[in-house]
Amino acid sequence: MEFLLQSPVFKMACQQFDETADFLTLDSSLRERTKWPKRLMCVSVPVRMDSGETKVFSGYRVQHHLALGPTKGGLRFSPNVDLGEVAALAMWMSWKCALAGLPYGGGKGGVTCNPSQLSLRELEGLTRRYTVEMLPFIGPHTDVMAPDMGTNEQTMAWMMDTYSMHVGHTDSSIVTGKPVSIGGCLGRREATGRGVAFLANRAVEILKLPANSRVIIQGFGNVGSYAAFQMAKFGYRIVGVSDAFGGLYNPNGIDAQKLWDYHQINGRVTGFPDAEKITNEELLIQECEVLIPAATEQVIHAQNAKLLKCRILAEGANGPTNLEADAILEARGDVFVIPDILCNAGGVITSYFEWVQDLQNFFWNEAEIYDRLYRTLEMTFMEVLKFSKEKKVSHRRAALALGIQKVVNAKKIRGVYP
Repeated sequence: MEFLLQSPVFKMACQQFDETADFLTLDSSLRERTKWPKRLMCVSVPVRMDSGETKVFSGYRVQHHLALGPTKGGLRFSPNVDLGEVAALAMWMSWKCALAGLPYGGGKGGVTCNPSQLSLRELEGLTRRYTVEMLPFIGPHTDVMAPDMGTNEQTMAWMMDTYSMHVGHTDSSIVTGKPVSIGGCLGRREATGRGVAFLANRAVEILKLPANSRVIIQGFGNVGSYAAFQMAKFGYRIVGVSDAFGGLYNPNGIDAQKLWDYHQINGRVTGFPDAEKITNEELLIQECEVLIPAATEQVIHAQNAKLLKCRILAEGANGPTNLEADAILEARGDVFVIPDILCNAGGVITSYFEWVQDLQNFFWNEAEIYDRLYRTLEMTFMEVLKFSKEKKVSHRRAALALGIQKVVNAKKIRGVYP
């Protein structure tokens, strides 16, 4: 299996697992069963384009394990998607779900495409055909998808409709992140970003940092934008923001709502008149109390880790800090890391709430959703900090160890069939 998954991101996920497995002293049989994905799916996705030609895209889905329940994880449309990246993200999702106490294994899917270059009709065709190709492997008790990079509520609506047409009845529990009007969950869209902000705020309180602490956010998509809104609501000063086109910096603060309005019109943050232009690389090393990488993997590396001037690193993205950078930050000892499998867990926790509501056809109001979300994040956060302190390990090692151990326990108790 290993030869199929040649990817720097998957190698990073495996090394994290191996180091944590060494820490937990897992025996070889449990170690191998826990590490490798249960299923890898690669499919061809033919789509009739607006030009009349038929183009074939490559689609993927990885189900890491089903020991605790169905697999759960996003579907991304991106030019850089490959099987190794999807497998790494599925593995991280396994530890994330287990850490938060959710009855899920990790899953992830993707289609290699550039969604910005596809029409709405082409995106619908791509989504529906991908769903059809995955029909033998998905279901509300087998694998439940959600939006990710390049996908959204509309994507999930198309998936739900396609699945429902094939099973002969409406099944809203097949995906999460849907529009509220067809079984979606209030607050789901904002949940990941608000969860990042909630935990960053708790870290500020624990470290007793100033109430108007400076915040820098790399990425202004779904996670970064809602994290910015919530951090501003808490009273923090957003001094830097960036997206794929470049960054902005203003030591006096950037109005998150004005920036959002500008972004909605222009499709990017660059050019915003109330801040100076800065590169993504320069933005990461500016002085701040809270740094939130909320874009892509491995943006913090050996070259910039020693230059970070933040007190708190709140990982809104998956895998934003590579292994070399992680070692540098641990050696420095002056950066309070909120690891990704904890920091960005708000999305999957709220997706779980959506799934539960769809299964029972009983829906909660937004206040109930956020009360449950924040209580779950608080409990998990305290569990990680306690383990880290007692075992004298980093926050990342603590989070990974707690998540992996729960999966190991489930596999040990269930045994091997037949």
